[in-house]
Amino acid sequence: MAAPLIEDSIDIDASPEKVWSVISDLRRMGEWSPQCKKMVVFGGDVKLGTTTLNVNRRGPLVWPTRSKVVTFEPNKELAFKILDNHTVWSFRIDPTETGVRLTESRTVPEGGTTKISAVLVDKVMGGEKPFEAELQEGIRETLGKIKRAAQG
Repeated sequence: MAAPLIEDSIDIDASPEKVWSVISDLRRMGEWSPQCKKMVVFGGDVKLGTTTLNVNRRGPLVWPTRSKVVTFEPNKELAFKILDNHTVWSFRIDPTETGVRLTESRTVPEGGTTKISAVLVDKVMGGEKPFEAELQEGIRETLGKIKRAAQG
């Protein structure tokens, strides 16, 4: 069964508004994420309920997922649920004395991911533990790129 939570945080010397402007532009997700190469946002501006089509890549493997924005609190938190496996990816902004702490997380619902997702991770992605270690490293990489963009 998938880990219920994978997350990491990074301190960023920027305002919550500046960090929000980076993370809320989901069309730029391909610049930050090592796995999600593109997010196609439907319906104009990103807001609660916005849906996306995501193009993911891992080596030679390419697969689509669909997501829906389930939390949209400007300058605080943005989360989207992957409709194909029920996981939720979120970015939370917490003010600090020198800027913000940005936390990215992936949560799995209590019942786990979908059966098809579990089978694909096991048979195609090399198993749950290696795949989740890769996701953890991807979160670190994503946070570092967002930090550079927000401070740049």
